[in-house]
Amino acid sequence: MIPRQQEFDFGKRLHLVDLFAGPGGLDVAARWLGVVADGIEWDVGACATRRSAGLRTRQADVRDLGPEDFPEATILTGGPPCQTYTVAGTGAGRRALDQVLGFVEVMAEGKDVRADLADLDDERTGLVLEPLRWTLRADNTGNPYQAIVLEQVPAVLPVWEAMSAVLDDVGYKTVCGILRTEQFGVPQTRKRAILIAHREHRPSLPLPTHRPYRKGVARSEGHQDLLPWETMGNALERSDEFVVISNYGTGGDPKARGRRRSDEPAATVTGKISRNRLETLAGADLPRLEPSDAGRLQTFPRDYPWAGKDVSQQIGNAIPPRLAAYVLASALDLKVDDALLDEAVRGTWAGFDDSRPVAIKRTD
Repeated sequence: MIPRQQEFDFGKRLHLVDLFAGPGGLDVAARWLGVVADGIEWDVGACATRRSAGLRTRQADVRDLGPEDFPEATILTGGPPCQTYTVAGTGAGRRALDQVLGFVEVMAEGKDVRADLADLDDERTGLVLEPLRWTLRADNTGNPYQAIVLEQVPAVLPVWEAMSAVLDDVGYKTVCGILRTEQFGVPQTRKRAILIAHREHRPSLPLPTHRPYRKGVARSEGHQDLLPWETMGNALERSDEFVVISNYGTGGDPKARGRRRSDEPAATVTGKISRNRLETLAGADLPRLEPSDAGRLQTFPRDYPWAGKDVSQQIGNAIPPRLAAYVLASALDLKVDDALLDEAVRGTWAGFDDSRPVAIKRTD
């Protein structure tokens, strides 16, 4: 194996631009991988967190910018707002899915659909098309992105599949699918629709490192080449046993609150996580999760400097950095060093040394 110091030339670092960058989930992963990231985010609170964390930030609307504003970036990433597509949201995006797919076809013909997007019930629905606008503009100017990584809730997978067909036509090789966060060491069950595209090689989705969570099935069961899924108790470094009671109902019954024990992964972390109740196994009330705890369930380092307003919403909106590290590494043909990634997740943000990234270039 080539020594890590020889594999990464930091005078020629990879450089990405992250659309809808939020508080930094993907940008944290980029730093862990030794990649320079410029994030675009309009939310004041998320920008406050990003600046506290030392992340490169442009506070702006992605619709007002384009590839020419970030000429050094050879990688495009983005996680458009999911509120109109998620089951917990308004549903406007799911209802408008056929319209959005039609817009993808129109954009493939080189037409500008931004005026048409204004007719959608919720303007956030059309933001899912911004990465395609950026990609096609970069391609038309003769300076295409080398790699693209997009993520969203599972309901957006048909949009990613439609975009993949367009990207194939302009010279990319693509893959898309659904990933489960607990299968990548995240102490939380959460599904994400992922699209990866590359100009030179056909990418693949990262392979799971951990077993899938099944209610009532022990961590020790399952494929023995995979690690057991991570628990809330381990992630939070708590020795006491507890139960987290969701703010949401399950099975269509608002009174049937979801429950997860500390020896299980958390349910999907949302912007309402501060409303979740904690109890002992005997039913006694416990203090609710602090923002730092909620962040750790998303695999942000324990000292990540959350700032600004609506921190719970910031945390719920973010892609888990640990999952993002595997996805981004797969897109860039890098191999994650699992031990170093564990150190980064369990370590401190302030103490991370980005001269020692958590990935090595593939040597096969």
